Amino acid sequence: MTKTIAVIPAHLASVRFPRKILHPFSGLAMIEHVRRRALLTSGLGEVYVATCDPEIADAVSAYGGKVIMTASTHMNGTSRVAEAVEDLDCTHVVLLQGDEPLLLPRHVDKLVASMEGAPQVDAWNATGPIEQPEELDRHSFVKCAVTLDNRIMYCFRRSPSTADFAVQQTYIRKILGIIAYRKDFLIQVAATDPARVETNEFIEQMRIIENGHMLMSVPVKESLPSVNEPHEADIVLDYVQNNSEQRGLLERILAK
Repeated sequence: MTKTIAVIPAHLASVRFPRKILHPFSGLAMIEHVRRRALLTSGLGEVYVATCDPEIADAVSAYGGKVIMTASTHMNGTSRVAEAVEDLDCTHVVLLQGDEPLLLPRHVDKLVASMEGAPQVDAWNATGPIEQPEELDRHSFVKCAVTLDNRIMYCFRRSPSTADFAVQQTYIRKILGIIAYRKDFLIQVAATDPARVETNEFIEQMRIIENGHMLMSVPVKESLPSVNEPHEADIVLDYVQNNSEQRGLLERILAK
């Protein structure tokens, strides 16, 4: 039987947008939007924030959130979460990116359902559609190529593909900030040396693929904007104001 928890890794020293994790939206820090949305899912047990920064810990704790303090030496969210869950009672871990304040709880529930249907798989990643040709070469987010049975073959930032865009849309998808692991596999992969493509392209998922493990795509219908750079905060805010589902979610989390 699976027992699944969620962990949101967070730190203040973001290269492209320092302190973005505490950037306010409607009076709440970005990470608090993500944490509260995770609590609206039906498939998760506990939800934790893993951080090395007392300021983040204080902000989350002030709202009653659960925090795990980690080392300050982590180079990525995967290793931070692996440290955080080592002594927790769970079989599977969902890693949620703290810079995706538009997180849809139903996307998390779909990923958890896929995971429970094949608990022997190593890892799962939610993916969304590519909607515009220019997104294929947009460096700020990661894309992937998938097989007919939804296995992720490789990930990239700038497209190596040459087919017509309509054809690429059938097998190229956007990597979203919802990834799940078997707990034992998460600890194993976090202890593995960084892979070559991962290191040079800054794509954590490639450590899984380059070492011959299985990473499955969990397709969802929406590719929602995240906050990688300062100007994207306004894009996210505009999306909330103009999307009825997002407005409804905002009302629910502000009422918590």
